[in-house]
Amino acid sequence: MIQWLKQLKRAFGASFLWLICLIYFTQGFRSFVWTAVSYHLKDSLELSPSASQFVSSVAFFPWSIKPLYGILSDCVTIRGKRRIPYLIISSVLSLLPWPILGLVEPLRMSTVPLMVILTLQNVGSAMADVVADAMIAESVRAERAAFAGDLQSLSWLSMALGGICGCLLGGHVLDNLPIDTMFLLFATLPALQLVSCGLVKESPIKTKASTEDLSLTNSHAESDDTNTENGDTCTSGYYRRRTKRRKKIQKNSKKKTANPKKSHIQSKNDTFALQWFYSFKKAAYSLFDAFRQPIIYRYARPMAWFFLAHVTFPNLSTPMFYYDTEVLELDASFLGNVRVVGWLGLMLGTTIYNKFLKKHRLRRILLWTQVTLSVLSLIDMFKVSRLNIKYGFSDKMMSLWGSALGDAINQFKFMPFLILSGNLCPPGIEGTLFALFMSINNLGATIGSFVGAGLASILNISSGSFDNLLLGLLIQFFCVFIPVAFLSLIPKDATGLSA
Repeated sequence: MIQWLKQLKRAFGASFLWLICLIYFTQGFRSFVWTAVSYHLKDSLELSPSASQFVSSVAFFPWSIKPLYGILSDCVTIRGKRRIPYLIISSVLSLLPWPILGLVEPLRMSTVPLMVILTLQNVGSAMADVVADAMIAESVRAERAAFAGDLQSLSWLSMALGGICGCLLGGHVLDNLPIDTMFLLFATLPALQLVSCGLVKESPIKTKASTEDLSLTNSHAESDDTNTENGDTCTSGYYRRRTKRRKKIQKNSKKKTANPKKSHIQSKNDTFALQWFYSFKKAAYSLFDAFRQPIIYRYARPMAWFFLAHVTFPNLSTPMFYYDTEVLELDASFLGNVRVVGWLGLMLGTTIYNKFLKKHRLRRILLWTQVTLSVLSLIDMFKVSRLNIKYGFSDKMMSLWGSALGDAINQFKFMPFLILSGNLCPPGIEGTLFALFMSINNLGATIGSFVGAGLASILNISSGSFDNLLLGLLIQFFCVFIPVAFLSLIPKDATGLSA
C-alpha cells in the first residue's frame, strides 16, 4: 500500500494527490453533517416526514445538473485557467453555508432560507466533484495512463473512508454536541480544501489568436475548426486562421490606429466575449455530434430502464427515519453505525459483482436484483408491523442487516449503469457526457424521492402518526416490480460487463 502511494506521488505530485483525496474524503464525510440536518428538520423545525423529504430533495437537486458545471469549466476560462478557479469557487460555496447556519439562528430556524442555503451548498459540492473528475481525466491523459485505474481507486477509497468516518462520528457527536456546533465543525473540511487549492499550480491555456481571427464569421470559424482542433474539447475557444487577412479587416485596421487606446479596450472585450461564444458553440456541436452516433440510440433504451427503475420507486427513507427515531427509539450513534454497515455493504456488493456477476446476462442480473430488493423491503414492513419481535429478531438487528444487504444489492444495479455510461462516452467529451448520464441517474433518484414525499403526504404519515406507514411500504413493495415489466428495454445479449 505504501509503495503504491509512493508511485502515485512520483507520477502526479504530492499536492495534487492531497487535493484529490481531500475532495473525495470531504464528499464522503458529508454524512457527518447531513445526519445533523436530518435531525434538525425533524426535531428543531418539527417538519412532517413528507415536508422534510421535500426539503432534502430540493437541496440535492444540484447533483442532477452536473453537466452544466462540466461545460462551464471546460469552456469558460478564468484568467486562462479551467480547473483551479472553479475549484476555489466550489470550495467557497461548500464552505460558507455551514458557518452561516451555525451562527445565524433565524436562517437556521426558517424552512425556506435553510433550503436555499443547503441547495447552494450542494451546488458547491457537485461542482467540486465534477472538477475533480476532470482533473483526474486530464492528469492520466498526460503520459500517465498506466495509473488511470489506480487514481480512480484512490479517489473511491478516499470517499469510502470519508463516508465511514462521517457516519461513525456523526451519530456520536450529535448525541453530545448541539447541531449548530456540528455545522461549524464540518466547515473546517471545505476550508482546508479551499486552502489546498493554492498548493496545486495550473498552467494558463496559451492562445495566440488575434482580434482579427475572432472577428471572422460563424461559417468561416466552423471551416477552420477542423484544421485547428488539437484534440481537446473547449480548451481555448480561439480559432486560428491559416488564410490571408481579408480586405475588410485591412480597412478596419486604419481606423484602429486613429484611437489605439479605445480600440485596444474594445478589441479586448470583443475577444473575451467571442471566446466564450465560440467555446460554448464548440461544446454544443460536440455534444450534438455525440448524440447523433448510432451507439447512443442503441443504449438509449437500457438507459431509460435505469431511469425508470428510480422514478417508479417511491422513496420512503425519511418516514422510516422518523419511525426509527420516534417509535423504535434508535439513537443517533446507532443510526450512524447503520450507515457505516451500509458503506461496508456497498463495497461488498461491488466486490461480488466484479468477481461473480459481471459476465452474466444483464437482464437476469437486473431481474434478480429487483426481486431481492422487494424481499429486503419486507424488513421495514416487519419492523413496522412488529413481526420481527414476535419471531425473536431485535429492531437493531433488522436495521443493520437491512442497511448492509440493501446497499450491497443496489450495487448490482448501479455497476452496470456505470459500465453503460462509460460505453456511451465517445473520445473527447467523456467527462461531460459521463456527468450527463450520472445526472440522469441522480435526477431519477430525486424524482423518486419527490414521489415518496407525495405518497407520505397522501397517506397522512406524520410525526407521531404512522398508522398508514405499513400501507406505504406495501405500495413500495409492489412498485419494485414495475421495472421488471420493462426489462425488454435491455438488449437480450448484453452482459453485466458489456452492458
